[in-house]
Amino acid sequence: MTTSTLQNLPPHDDEATRAADQALRDHAGQAGEWHLADLFADDPNRFDTLSLHAGGVLADFSKQRLTAETLEKLRALAGARGLDAWIRCLFEGGEVNWTEGRAAMHWRLRQPARDDGEQDPVQAQLLRMERIVKRILSGQWRGCEGDAITDVVNVGVGGSDLGPLMASVALHENQPPEGRRPRVHFVSSMDGSQIAPLLDELNPATTLIVVSSKSFTTVDTLSNAATARYWLEKAFPDRNGAVLRCHFVGISAKPERMSEWGIHGDNQLLFWDWVGGRYSLWSAIGLPIALTIGMDGFRELLAGANEMDRHFQDAPWERNLPVLLGLVDVWNLNFLNITARAVLPYDGRLKHWPSYVEQLEMESNGKSVDRDGQLVDYHTCPVIWGEVGPNAQHAFYQLLHQGTRPVACEFIAAARHGRRQGSSAELQPLEEQHILTLANCLAQSRLLALGDRALAEDDDTPTYKRYRGNQPSTTLLLDELTPRHLGALVALYEHKVFVQAVLWGINPFDQWGVEMGKKIATDMIQVLGNGDGGDGLDASTRALARYVRERQA
Repeated sequence: MTTSTLQNLPPHDDEATRAADQALRDHAGQAGEWHLADLFADDPNRFDTLSLHAGGVLADFSKQRLTAETLEKLRALAGARGLDAWIRCLFEGGEVNWTEGRAAMHWRLRQPARDDGEQDPVQAQLLRMERIVKRILSGQWRGCEGDAITDVVNVGVGGSDLGPLMASVALHENQPPEGRRPRVHFVSSMDGSQIAPLLDELNPATTLIVVSSKSFTTVDTLSNAATARYWLEKAFPDRNGAVLRCHFVGISAKPERMSEWGIHGDNQLLFWDWVGGRYSLWSAIGLPIALTIGMDGFRELLAGANEMDRHFQDAPWERNLPVLLGLVDVWNLNFLNITARAVLPYDGRLKHWPSYVEQLEMESNGKSVDRDGQLVDYHTCPVIWGEVGPNAQHAFYQLLHQGTRPVACEFIAAARHGRRQGSSAELQPLEEQHILTLANCLAQSRLLALGDRALAEDDDTPTYKRYRGNQPSTTLLLDELTPRHLGALVALYEHKVFVQAVLWGINPFDQWGVEMGKKIATDMIQVLGNGDGGDGLDASTRALARYVRERQA
């Protein structure tokens, strides 16, 4: 699909859009008088009307401050914005990333293998990754002194770190059926505070470094990679060539830059420009995930995401989970003026889920320019923050329950723990702990919604003990936290972000603010080193740089 086809899509601000938007604003004026306790009292079937199950994920929207009429009006806005045409454009390979002239085809990475015999570069890289995974898990990948690999260090940042880290931790209980998996470590901080103490604990003879960078120019990643290379070459001073061949794997869209750095061609894994960094865990960037759960488990992750892809393309909007999740967020942000959302997983295995979602949503939709190049006059992304629910209850739930600002909440949990047999931990106590966690999850969302009316408090309760309630929330329950269900959940959020971007008329696939930050940081290195280039800086930055130079001297 060409750029001209994009230009033929419905404009994001025409008469139909303005009419749908005004209808929602009028409706929101009425919704301002609603309380969730009254909505539940008025409609005993509210859960049945406002919940949906797809891809092993149950979504409950009944604790949101909306009705079936609200969703109907939101779907009308989506229709005016041309959401159906945009979805087709996404899955037909159109240049939905129009500022960079690219498609966004991360969904291709999780399509099943073709059966027509045609060579598929995606499947070719999967097979290449599978060979590396099998060599490591079976103990056949050897360090330069002949030792089997026991530790793998993933060096990356952003999408090359957050996605693989989140999924590897979430699925750690899923042991690969073959061989013995290595310990997998993640390094992303450019200041050396992660990699230095980690290398002190590792044996260089049994350590493999995975350098993950789409451009293979990211200074954070290459600085850590250089530190790891120095560590290994110092340990084996007479075997520099073997060090690079036996102890480094590179993953990038730029094979020539990997080769220049010294990554052997046999140790290179590729992905493509049409895969955004924060959408890349499905590619070879997911190597740490495959090392954690095996290639069969990794393919299950892909299958779950592919199931959600097909649901997003085919399901009618009233039964389409990504569409509904996106519309609800737009309703909260743009019509109820709820500018913050707390992401609250009630499962310790999902402890990195909030950080992953923060990048996915705020890097994608933290934009202020529409596709006509005009500044927008509305919010395009809430502030997203979160923590594992039981920890958050003792940290910031006080603000949620009795603070002064409305905050939309998102509860995520697994209905069944599903701990694998053969674990060293006893199953029964863990299941009991899981039920305790779920009880807290459901109780917190109920109190946030209903307030005092959830407690049947009398009128004599002092004000400092009262709860206003009416804090909206969505609850997402996975049938079980398996690779397949996690794949569906991640794809659900990816498509939700796309739905929101269409309604806001912005590009969710670029990140020019991030790129400018990198450029300015690179220019600042010389200023900190010798002061050159500091004359054009503002007084604050110039003084801070001078203070650093003085202290270092």
